[in-house]
Amino acid sequence: MKLKRIAAAVLIMSAAAEVCGEVKPTIAASTATASQWIVPDIDKLPDDNWGRTVRYGRDLIAKTASLIGPEVKDPARRFAGNNLNCQSCHINAGTQEYGIPFIGVFADFPKYRARSGAVGTIEDRLQGCMERSMNGKPLPANGPEMIAIVSYMKFLSTGRPIGEPTPGRRAGAMPELDRAADPVRGRKIFENNCAACHGADGLGQRVGSIGDAKGYVFPPLWGPDSFNDGAGMNTLIDAANFIHSNMPQGTTWQSPSLSPEDAWDVAAYIESQPRPKKANLEKDFPNKLEKPVDEPYGPFADDFSLEQHKFGPFAPIRAAVKKLRQKQRGQ
Repeated sequence: MKLKRIAAAVLIMSAAAEVCGEVKPTIAASTATASQWIVPDIDKLPDDNWGRTVRYGRDLIAKTASLIGPEVKDPARRFAGNNLNCQSCHINAGTQEYGIPFIGVFADFPKYRARSGAVGTIEDRLQGCMERSMNGKPLPANGPEMIAIVSYMKFLSTGRPIGEPTPGRRAGAMPELDRAADPVRGRKIFENNCAACHGADGLGQRVGSIGDAKGYVFPPLWGPDSFNDGAGMNTLIDAANFIHSNMPQGTTWQSPSLSPEDAWDVAAYIESQPRPKKANLEKDFPNKLEKPVDEPYGPFADDFSLEQHKFGPFAPIRAAVKKLRQKQRGQ
């Protein structure tokens, strides 16, 4: 009965999100079985131009800091602005189920994206990651890095039909709280479950030392070397679901370590911490009625506070935005 209630709750959330123009995870993703999750074997690729390009793409995801980070020797190759690796968020080089994987991503593009208010390519999406999650600058449009990452994503989507949903994508979904997520309570959860790896100060643990371009064993969750405030991981819904499905290290979506309530609150604590600022965020989401309810920066189409957009509860915001959309349509 409990599982049925949870499923019903998230289905309601999903329907509300669709009305609001959001693309947050749905309960459908959580119905996947292990046998449905197929990762193509990169080691079976031949040692030819295609195989080498795909493997270079994997390396760029797994060893971003060492290849294009801000500490690499060649200044012309310093595209990332922090020392994170892409797999800091896209676990196991984008192959882990509900670890924000790349499986099926290539088959999704081109697609409309509310953030830009336009149809964009997979290259556009990658450039957004470079500027937000990596707090850096765009890759050369036709350079070897862009070609390699896109090739890797195409390889990981082998056999995935265009436009079809891929079970196991994103970070899963769990019921939302009917209260605001509590960063004060979340601090205690962080201290007990996260600080051992990410540090009491949230600044992570380096592989070696600053300047060696080796990145982190455990990435910083805030501070100057983390993702900026325009990144997807700086939204509460994505962060909380990612934590619930994947953290602490070794957790899987089938056996989460934290309760949903704890995941929401520790995510709120992490999101309350300082991080780099991205310029011109007010230009995101030209149609403010398509803006996800948990974007932590204005302007908004509704009159709810920045605090509520950041920490929830989100149901009242969705209801208000639904009315505004109906009004816009003349209903």
